[in-house]
Amino acid sequence: MQNLYLSNANLKTTIERSNELVSWDLTQKQSCDIELILNGGFSPLQGFMNKADYESVLNNQSLANDAFWPLPITLDVTEQFAADLKPEQEIALRDPEGVLIAVMQIEDIYTRDLEQECKALYDTTDEKHPGVYFLSSHINDVYLGGTLQGIQAPIHHDFQRRRDTPRELSARFKKLGWNRVIGFQTRRPLHRREVNQTFRAARLAEANLLIHPAVGELTREDLYHYARVHSYEHVLRKYPAQTTDLSLAPLFPRHAGVLDVLLHAILQKNSGCTHFMIDESYLNADTPGAYVCEEVEQDIKENYESRLGIELICNEKMVYSPDRGGYIPIDELKPGEQPQVISDQDLRNRLNQGLDVPDWYSFPEVIEEVRKVVKPPEERGLTLFFTGLSGSGKSSVANAVLVRIMELGGRAVTLLDGDIVRQNLSAELGFSKQDRDTNIRRIGYVASEITRHGGMAICAPIAPYADTRRFVRAMISNVGGFVEVYLSTSLEECERRDRKGLYAKARAGIIKEFTGISDPYEVPENPELELDTTGMSVDQAAQKVILILGKLGYIK
Repeated sequence: MQNLYLSNANLKTTIERSNELVSWDLTQKQSCDIELILNGGFSPLQGFMNKADYESVLNNQSLANDAFWPLPITLDVTEQFAADLKPEQEIALRDPEGVLIAVMQIEDIYTRDLEQECKALYDTTDEKHPGVYFLSSHINDVYLGGTLQGIQAPIHHDFQRRRDTPRELSARFKKLGWNRVIGFQTRRPLHRREVNQTFRAARLAEANLLIHPAVGELTREDLYHYARVHSYEHVLRKYPAQTTDLSLAPLFPRHAGVLDVLLHAILQKNSGCTHFMIDESYLNADTPGAYVCEEVEQDIKENYESRLGIELICNEKMVYSPDRGGYIPIDELKPGEQPQVISDQDLRNRLNQGLDVPDWYSFPEVIEEVRKVVKPPEERGLTLFFTGLSGSGKSSVANAVLVRIMELGGRAVTLLDGDIVRQNLSAELGFSKQDRDTNIRRIGYVASEITRHGGMAICAPIAPYADTRRFVRAMISNVGGFVEVYLSTSLEECERRDRKGLYAKARAGIIKEFTGISDPYEVPENPELELDTTGMSVDQAAQKVILILGKLGYIK
């Protein structure tokens, strides 16, 4: 099993040498990738991909040496950082706290082909696709390729007993005499159906089972991460003793559907698994409503299984039969026998409304864990995000909504007005596109922390750029509710209301880069509420906001 960590003999001198090297702080995605490269999970990779491997993977789904590989594993850096770098140079790779993880010898410095990468991974360049959006908004254009010398693994304080390296898993399987092991990948809590499916699959294959969830995208501040892992630990006790194990995989999702599955299969093979199995709704996170189906499994078997060197166990669809009091394969239903079904949407609705979940569907311990993080809207943190031109009424309506919610009681509310935030949080920023983006991201971060802890943040910036608003929505939606209110008041009406004369100064060229005059405002595509406040009182506008919050369940 590949291991790229330095031996003690070379460790001290490399650490001492690293103090003189240029350092790059790893992102969360890069930290996940480097951990799996160093510990052999991504074997045969010896480091981040050089240009030849990158292009070969995009064109042929293989490395330059023809070894199968489904998608790029790259180290992206800023143009500014890369400007003074040269091939053969060494750089230090550190975690955000400055801990040295590895030393990298640069082979290539190259610019990615974003369009080709998006088409190869997602078959689209539409930024509405989560993978395309992530590549476009969160990944830098310059890639560094090169080999790694590992110093230490990235630090995990959470669930350390559940974090095994591929070498450790392989050794444990060998010690236990597990010669046939099914690796089962999933992203969500497991309920009775999944336990029945996996246990039946393992029994038919005469194999043991490794529950191997990917947790790379979840952070230590994310409550869902803890609830999810605790739910796996509860489920582990439902299998017969000595048949099933649980280990967390620091695998960061690419939102690339089947390609993510294939990458996980490589990790499971390198961890000692002989077979792999996909959670029935594994792909649902990337393609809403799409489940792993026979066509997907057939595609993997025909086109990838021999190249992977690990066998796919097809997912046998099962349903609950009230007549028999248990789960059965769907093709064993008798004529007239009606199964009971709860869809994922039904489950979400029950959890959101605080309704009971039937015992036949899940385990009480699992539902208890899920309820810790999936709360009814009125108990959930929320960001109410107003956007619109200067003078459209954002601050006035936001202040009126604040007072009404305080009158209703039961919620801690914080107002993050654009002008006030400018004075206290972003005083050093100007009004360039980059500075405006930074200002809105700061507002979004503060709002996300308020939302994460169950409070309500009311934001009222101009927020003219769609990409930035989309970034803020995605960040906050991961921790709570997000409601966007677009004040579509016309430019003419906003100019008429202008008490400070800002529009006149902008038209005279005194104020540069003024939204609506010399700088664009990108209209929101799908706000939860659109308000034109022309001829509308502040109280009338505030009432419309209160009504939409009530309709969505955030207030009663």
